[in-house]
Amino acid sequence: MEFFNAFWVGGLICVVGQLLIDFTKLTPARILVLFVTSGVVLTAVGLYQPLVDFAGAGATVPLTGFGYTLATGTREAVEQSGLLGAFFGGITAAASGITAAVFFGYLAGMVSKSGDKA
Repeated sequence: MEFFNAFWVGGLICVVGQLLIDFTKLTPARILVLFVTSGVVLTAVGLYQPLVDFAGAGATVPLTGFGYTLATGTREAVEQSGLLGAFFGGITAAASGITAAVFFGYLAGMVSKSGDKA
């Protein structure tokens, strides 16, 4: 049941993104920012943690999960280091994901053929 919940919650988040692409004039970059910001705001008001507990990777893998990771890391760093933690907590919490994205993006760039699409 855990896999099923992750699948349908993650799928529902992706459906919202696809609907925003299809039916609004928002650019993909603005939708990305909207999703990350939504994850931060929903975490701040306490609504995202129950979704993570219910859906696991279905809630933490999409872009809203990145916002959740940033907000959670910042909150924990502020509790440990005070106000100074607000400056490094989110980046510290998300460092492995950011590193993986940069590494695999570089790797894809090295093995792909660049050029304009006709």
